[in-house]
Amino acid sequence: MSSCRSATPPVVASLAELLAGATDRVEVRTPDARSGARFERLRIGGDPHFLKIVSPAADWIMRVCGDDGSFEVRAWQGGLYAAMPGVVDHAVVGMALEDTADGPQLAILMTDRTADLVPPGDDVVPADHHADWIDHMAAGHAHFLGWRDTLGLLPLARRFRFFAPATIAPELAAPDVPGPVAVAHRGWGVLAERAPRLHGLVSAVHRDADALAEALRTTPGTFVAGDWKLGNIGRRPDGRTVLLDWLPGEAPPAWDLVWYVALNRARLPESKEATITRHRRRLEAHGVDTAGWWERQLGLCLVAAMATFGWEKAVGDAAELEWWEEAALAGARRW
Repeated sequence: MSSCRSATPPVVASLAELLAGATDRVEVRTPDARSGARFERLRIGGDPHFLKIVSPAADWIMRVCGDDGSFEVRAWQGGLYAAMPGVVDHAVVGMALEDTADGPQLAILMTDRTADLVPPGDDVVPADHHADWIDHMAAGHAHFLGWRDTLGLLPLARRFRFFAPATIAPELAAPDVPGPVAVAHRGWGVLAERAPRLHGLVSAVHRDADALAEALRTTPGTFVAGDWKLGNIGRRPDGRTVLLDWLPGEAPPAWDLVWYVALNRARLPESKEATITRHRRRLEAHGVDTAGWWERQLGLCLVAAMATFGWEKAVGDAAELEWWEEAALAGARRW
């Protein structure tokens, strides 16, 4: 298969067909892989490629997302990867979705961008890289502003319940409980002790996530890639942003932003407030009028972020938890 983007993105029926002509296949373990996915490096036509294989049977992230493997396939076939502004390099070459004895299995073939990804660790990322990522995030949001999901991608309300107690309960019964799930289970209990008002707020979202999703739909929506954590991000030599492992769907622009800030804050070269302001200014630079809706959308997304990641803040430092508690409680007043 060619590594260039195609007007009719290929989705084939089997892994064998996707990898026709592949050589030098080597299984690898990526530093950021915690979900149960499998990875390989290989060559096709002499060019280096990277393969990701996931299935609900093996991948707990797919299970908590309610993904049977079709979200990325539908976005790919629907042309959303190809329609992303050229400043974003998704690296995808093709996909295969096939039935196996253990259920559906999705294989995603990519051009190998390993050398371009953010190195694992604790170092603060370069300021110009961070600025470009926020600009390119905003460019995508502006490009798709007003987009509505008619493809059946990841629902907005589901995002707020990824780590809700009811969602992770089946994972806690597994013989080998995934590390993040175990921490989330403990973290919700810690949150109730350290920040009871925030715990009450996120518990209400978990009980009725659709209510928050409906409130957010009264503000502008867009297409989101959905997982802007540093483990999925990189920078090409020409300055384009590498963005892998999408959780595609319809969401507010501020959702990608608060996700980025919540997960990456320890390595960012500027404050959360400055990053939020930067994103809004870049939206406006890309032609989006944010007057009249931005503050409400941001506030509600801060609430939603804590419904998703409040457990992680609960087991962290006091200042970080306090910031998010105050931000979410203030955001709830805009509900």
